[in-house]
Formats: sequence, structure tokens, C-alpha cells
Amino acid sequence: MSNAQAARGGRVVVVYGQASVHRAAHDHETTAALARLLADIKGLPFAGEYDADAGYPCTPYFVPTDTLIGVDRAQSLGIAGEDDLFGGVVRYPFVATKSISHPLVDERARAPEGWSQAFAGAVEAVVLRGYTAFDLDDGHRAGIELLRTGRLRIKRALGIGGHGQDIVHDQRELEAALEGTDADEVWRYGIALEADLDDVTTYSVGYAHVDDLVLAYCGTQRTTRNLRGHDVYGGSDLVVARGDFDALAGLDLADDARRAIAHARTYDDAALRCFDGLVASRRNYDVVSGNDPAGRLRFGVLEQSWRVGGASGAEVAAFRAFRDDPNVRIVCASSVEAYGDAAPPDGALVYYRGADKHGDTLTKYARIERVR
Repeated sequence: MSNAQAARGGRVVVVYGQASVHRAAHDHETTAALARLLADIKGLPFAGEYDADAGYPCTPYFVPTDTLIGVDRAQSLGIAGEDDLFGGVVRYPFVATKSISHPLVDERARAPEGWSQAFAGAVEAVVLRGYTAFDLDDGHRAGIELLRTGRLRIKRALGIGGHGQDIVHDQRELEAALEGTDADEVWRYGIALEADLDDVTTYSVGYAHVDDLVLAYCGTQRTTRNLRGHDVYGGSDLVVARGDFDALAGLDLADDARRAIAHARTYDDAALRCFDGLVASRRNYDVVSGNDPAGRLRFGVLEQSWRVGGASGAEVAAFRAFRDDPNVRIVCASSVEAYGDAAPPDGALVYYRGADKHGDTLTKYARIERVR
């Protein structure tokens, strides 16, 4: 069935990829599989890739592969609010990246159009010590300042799942890392430099909304080893509440989880308040805890994700559980990314099985356990 044929009956669910953003094939196929599952949850046909010439009788429900850049673009597609997409819309490219998490190094630093000094101030207490730069010279000054108190991590704005990062111990390593960075990318999207921690735990805290279903969650991320011997994202184990962040905060959770939720909520509230044009029905925050060089425990929001992400398989599985049984208030949901030929467990919701960007076998699936 073509997109146009599927659309004649009314609203449909479509995948939308921005031509300016390149995604690995498995990421795009994962988004399409999750969009098909969301269509089932919404009771709508899945019409595949968005077709500008399809003549849809009403605005499709969009599942973008990335945060949509440009309020005008979103409006031209018919996206007016959270009910029109699973993901988010921002006005400026850098707002969709980890570059918003830190302030500029000083008054001389370049600030792009749309930069919010108010946001940097609002989240200062809930992020790690760090700076964002939109010019490599600014990045060098920021790195020198951070090295005074220990090693730092340089994070390219477009890196995903831990890729595009360098650990820097001294000025020589700083200069080498910045020299290998795309200056044009830094100018457009920025680059983050922040304190690096030992013995880290990374929390996933999030909110998602589909029709009358709302959920919020907190859990921890896992790493796994791919077939090339590299440690990569391996999934998330989440406690999911039916309802918003207030419902999540009302659960009996460990103190560290509560602290991660509080940090994420501060960041979330500030983003919605400070960045004009931000619309997001799926809002996920990575929050890290770990020890600084002096052995002190630190917590901080690392970055946001206002698009389909690694935890989205678990989110969709939780949506299905809440839809199927209105009496269920809490579930434990896990997303798993596994390499090699190991079979998923019975009952798993498999949403990708194929090759990763290296051609190695990768399986992505979600598991659900009803709690109450």
C-alpha cells in the first residue's frame, strides 16, 4: 500500500527523516519499527516514510528520527504541539544537542543566535562543571580552565551513545583533541567540555506522551561490548509510572534515583521555560553520578534527548502495558541492544534484528514486567 492510499482513511503514522541529518541504517530502521508499534498503540495505520506529495487528508502523526530543527519547518508539516509527534521541535540546531548543558567560558566567547544565558544559570547546580564552545579558540580556553581541577571529557555535539568523545589529561591532549574536531560543526552545533568522573552510574529519566497515555520513568543504563571489542550502549532498565513526573516522584525509590529525577526535572523545566519554540512529547535526560578527582560524589545532567532514543523500546512496551490494562500503574521495562547470535528471551518485543554500521549482527528488544 502506498502512503497516499493509506492516508485516504484519515490520520496515519509516518517516519520523518531530515535530509540534513545522516543516521546509520539500523537507527533509521529502529525508528520505523517503533513508529509501527506506536501506530498500533494509537489505533492508526502505519504509512511508512513521510511523502510530501501524498496528499494526506489530515496532518500525519510524525515519528522523526531526530529532533526537528526549525519551528517554521514543523509548522509547514502541520505539527502544532505534542499530539502531532513522538519527539521534539527546537528553533535552533544547537538546542537539540548536549551543547546547551554548560555556560560559555567567558564574556569574549562566541554565542550563537538563540543562546540562552538564563538557561545556563538555571541548570548550573544540576550539571557537572563544564563549558560549551562555539569556536575552537573558546574551546581551548575552556579546556585550560577545566584542567586546573583534573581531567576532562570533550564531547562533540553530534556524538551519540558515547561516540565522539575524548578524555583529556593535559594541554597537549587538549590541543590534539581540538585539532581533530570539525570547526564548522563546532560553529553550528557547539562542543561540550566537562569534568570527567570515576565509578560512574548513568541514569535515564524521562517523560513521554501518546494520546491520553502519559508515562514517566527512572532507571539505569547498561553498556555492552560489540563484536569489535568496544564498550557501547547496551540498554536501560526502567521503573515506569503511569502519569507525569509527579507520579514518578511519588514512587518508593532509592535516594540516588530521587536525586537523579530532581536534577532532570530542574533541567526539563528550565528548557521549556528558556527555549522559545520547544515542543517535546518525548523528553529523556541522562544523569550521571560518580566521583571527582578528590573522591567527592557528583551528580549532573549530561544531556537531553527529544527524539526516539535508546530507551524508546522500553517506553513503547510500557505504553502497550498501560493501554492493555488501565489498572496497571507501574511497570518495570527494559530495552536491550545485544550483539551476536544470542536469541531474545521468550515474550520479548523485538524491534530490530540486522546489521549494525559495521555489518555485525545487532538485536534490539524490550522486556516488560507488570508490577501493580
